[in-house]
Amino acid sequence: MKHRINPQVDCVFKAILGSPENSLVLLDFLNAILQPDHAIKSVEILNPYNEKEFLTDKLTIVDIKAQDETGAQYQIEIQISVHANLPERMVYNWADIYASQLQESEDFKILRPVIAIWLLVNNLFKDRPEYHHNYQLRDQQNRTLSSHCSLHILELNKWQLHETLTAEEHWLYFFKEAKNWDDLPARLNTPVMRQAMSTLKRFSEKEREYDQYRARRMAILEKNTIESDKKEQEQRIQELEQSKSELEQSKSELEQDKSELMQRIQELEKNLKDSINKDK
Repeated sequence: MKHRINPQVDCVFKAILGSPENSLVLLDFLNAILQPDHAIKSVEILNPYNEKEFLTDKLTIVDIKAQDETGAQYQIEIQISVHANLPERMVYNWADIYASQLQESEDFKILRPVIAIWLLVNNLFKDRPEYHHNYQLRDQQNRTLSSHCSLHILELNKWQLHETLTAEEHWLYFFKEAKNWDDLPARLNTPVMRQAMSTLKRFSEKEREYDQYRARRMAILEKNTIESDKKEQEQRIQELEQSKSELEQSKSELEQDKSELMQRIQELEKNLKDSINKDK
């Protein structure tokens, strides 16, 4: 392997799970992460991986959309940077896919579940120890309103390697650590994982794919740097606004003190004048 490849970079992530030749890899991933009561038997990738989109776009959001044999739809995305409004973006993306199923004059009965899966490189919920979160439409008594909504959030940073791995943990291990591997660890030596690893090797060994990978990785680093600088600027602006507010408050207090002092001087002058007049 010429270069080690990070599967968290979006073009690699989508090639692994979103290439038509890797449909069995996606099927294994979905069954491992979701652990449905009835295994998903087949899956169709609705927006298959196309290297040209990564060479011509402007670092737009890249996700994977698929549909199973029952019509249920899946959206899968990996997110390197975590920001305050990410949960709202997750809900918006889910709602957009769900609403797009229904065209004008069609019946609500045609709607099928939409399941979103988000792999986060960094932590979103810093106060929670669990790494897999499953959000659905339920009330305070845990009664389900509809089974059509499910958002799975997996925080890779929180997952730690241990002796015995579940099917889900195979994938967490892969997406968290494969950037450090030349070959698969023995415990992941399965046909599906070998197929996933072969996609990494393709990016490593073919110059065109590796150039594409480097360009995307550099674009992500630049984007993250810009976002970091923007966040620092926004924080600085907030600090300046806070300082301005404190200065205005101090000014107001000084004006109040000045007013009270002038009033006191006027009272003293009046008392002095009254005292002088009385002595006369």
